[in-house]
Amino acid sequence: MTGPKHSCGVVGIKADFDIASAMHTALMIIQHRGQESAGITAYNDGSMETVKGNGLVETAIPKEDLVKLRGKVGVGHVRYSAAGQKDVVNTQPLVATSSFGSVAVAHNGDITNSEQLKQKYMKEDGWTFHTKSDSELINKILSKHLSSVGDPVKAIRATMSELDGAYALTILINDRLFGVRDPYAFRPLCIGKIDGGIIVVSESAAIDALRGEFVRDLEPGEICEITKDTYKSDIVKPEHPRAMCMFEWVYFARPDSVIDDRGVYEVRKRIGEVLARECPADADLVMPIPDSGRAHAIGYAIQMGLPYEEGFMKNRFAGRTFILPEQSQREFAVSTKMIPIGRTVKDKRIVIVDDSIVRGTTLKKLVAMLRKAGAKEVHVRVGSPPIIAPCYYGVDMTTRDQFIANHYSVEEIREILGADSIGYISLDGMVEAFGFKKEDLCLACTNAIYPTRIEGEECRRD
Repeated sequence: MTGPKHSCGVVGIKADFDIASAMHTALMIIQHRGQESAGITAYNDGSMETVKGNGLVETAIPKEDLVKLRGKVGVGHVRYSAAGQKDVVNTQPLVATSSFGSVAVAHNGDITNSEQLKQKYMKEDGWTFHTKSDSELINKILSKHLSSVGDPVKAIRATMSELDGAYALTILINDRLFGVRDPYAFRPLCIGKIDGGIIVVSESAAIDALRGEFVRDLEPGEICEITKDTYKSDIVKPEHPRAMCMFEWVYFARPDSVIDDRGVYEVRKRIGEVLARECPADADLVMPIPDSGRAHAIGYAIQMGLPYEEGFMKNRFAGRTFILPEQSQREFAVSTKMIPIGRTVKDKRIVIVDDSIVRGTTLKKLVAMLRKAGAKEVHVRVGSPPIIAPCYYGVDMTTRDQFIANHYSVEEIREILGADSIGYISLDGMVEAFGFKKEDLCLACTNAIYPTRIEGEECRRD
C-alpha cells in the first residue's frame, strides 16, 4: 500500500467477434496499473475508431460509447500519468496515419532516450510532437519505418533498434495486431487463448477473467503477431541478461497473476517467510497493510507460527491511495480508506507487514491509528529492501529526495514511524523469494545499479 505508482497496462485482442466488451473487461482487470485514464482503439471496415478519456475505465469508456465501438481487433490501455501529463491528449492508445495505413500504439514503460530521439527528429526531419507521451514518439518512428520497409515486423524491429528503456507494447497496424516486449523484459506481457480469439495483455489475470487459457509470457525482445486463431513470433535473443522489474512481484501486479512463470501470490508469501526468518518479532499477531501487504503478511505469520488477523477495515470504494497524483490527496485519503478494528488490535503486540516504504507518510499515520486504537506494541516489517534510487523505466519514483531511506537511518525511520521496531527484507532474501537469478532482475531502486546506461548513474554492464 505504501508502494510506488505504476504507469500503465496494455491489452490487445483479435477475435471472430466484436472485441469491445472483452477489451473493456480486460482493462477493468488491469485497472490497478493505472487509474487516471483509459482507452480502446478498434479497427473496423478500413478505419480505426478510438474511445478514451480520463478517469477509471467505466468513466473513461462509458457504455453508450462502448456499444457503438465495432471491430474484431483492437488495442487498449489504462494509465497513470507522471507530473504534467494529465491532459486527455496524452491518453492512449495514440493513433497515427502513415503511407502504410493507420497505426495505434499502447505502451507500458518509459523510453529512456526519448528526449534525445525527439531532438534528433525535430532537428533532422522537422517533426513536431503534440503530447508528452512516449507512445507518440514510438508511433512516429514506427510509421517512418513502415513507409520505408513496408513490412510491419521489420518496421517494428527497426523501431526497437532506436529505443532504449522499458516497453511492453500492443500495436495495431491496420487490422494486424502485435505484442512487443523490450529486450530486457522490464514490463510483463503475456498471450492467452479466449473463446474465438487470442489476447495479449499485461497480466494473466485478464485472461482468467475472460475464461481463457494462459499460453505463455513473451520473451525478451519478442515481436508476436496475433491472429484470431494463433500467433507467430519473431525473436532476436538479447546478448545481455533480463532486467525484470522486481516491483511487479512485490507490489504492482495482481496477486492472481502469473508473470514469467512465477505466481505473484506465491512469491509474496515467500517474501513474508524470508522476512520472518531474517526479521522475527516477539508479538501476538500479524496483520497486513491491505491490500498489497496481505500475502506478505500471511507468509510472515506462517513462518513465525503467529495468528494472522485483519486489523484494518478498508473502504472498498476508495481508490488506490498511492496512485493519487498529489501527496495531500494521498494523506487525506488514508483516514477515510483505513480504519483499525479496535477489538482486534487493543492490548496486542502487533506486527504490521507492508510491501515497501517510499516516503513513509502513510505508514506513519497508520501506526499512529493503531496506537490510538489501543495496540500495545507495533512492529513494522517490510517486504522489499529500502528504496534509495529513482526509476527510469516507468515507475513514478523520479528523484532521490522523495525516498525516506536516503535521509534517515533504519533506526531513525523507526522513530519517525513511531514503531517499536522495524525490519526490511534483505536484497538477497528478496531475490531468494523470487527464485530468479539476481542478474535477471532490475533491482536499481534498491542498489542504484542500473541494467542500462543512464547518464550520471552506475550501469551493471560497465
